[in-house]
Amino acid sequence: MNLFGFSLSHVLLCAALVVFTGCGQSETVDTSSAQTDQTVSSDQTAPGQVSPSKPGWITSYEQGQQEAKANNKLVLLNFTGSDWCGWCILLDREVFSKPQFKEYASKNLVLVEVDFPKTKQMSETIRRQNIQLAQQYQIQGFPTIIVLNGDGHVLGAFGYMQGGPDVVIATLEKMRKG
Repeated sequence: MNLFGFSLSHVLLCAALVVFTGCGQSETVDTSSAQTDQTVSSDQTAPGQVSPSKPGWITSYEQGQQEAKANNKLVLLNFTGSDWCGWCILLDREVFSKPQFKEYASKNLVLVEVDFPKTKQMSETIRRQNIQLAQQYQIQGFPTIIVLNGDGHVLGAFGYMQGGPDVVIATLEKMRKG
């Protein structure tokens, strides 16, 4: 079947690409309403705040840094659009939700979700924190993973990678071993 000179399979392929690439590097982070104050709050119990999308994750940057330093772990900041970004959802499904990654993370990482949802509600404090972090780490698209040591120094960054938890864990190990 032809549609405006294109085969149906070509049209469907293009539609699928639009769905899955709608949150790639071309998607920008709106930080126009962020305050210039560099203090990040650890308020996790503010009214209206939604918990992270995934169990085992926290939303407080400050709490994540403190826990990482105290337990000699790395901080994994997951800049995500958890309820709309196709690549973010795929990363969660293929990596973050797998037992192999969860086991590795429990021993080596503090997982911090820095979410930019379109439909989920979140506290104003966490929303401001997330905007500030996106500015601080110059986030240009989703998903973006920033890995920090316990002192807050950036060890590396990456986005969605094919290969499941093995590839992500190998990447994290390279960063951890420096």
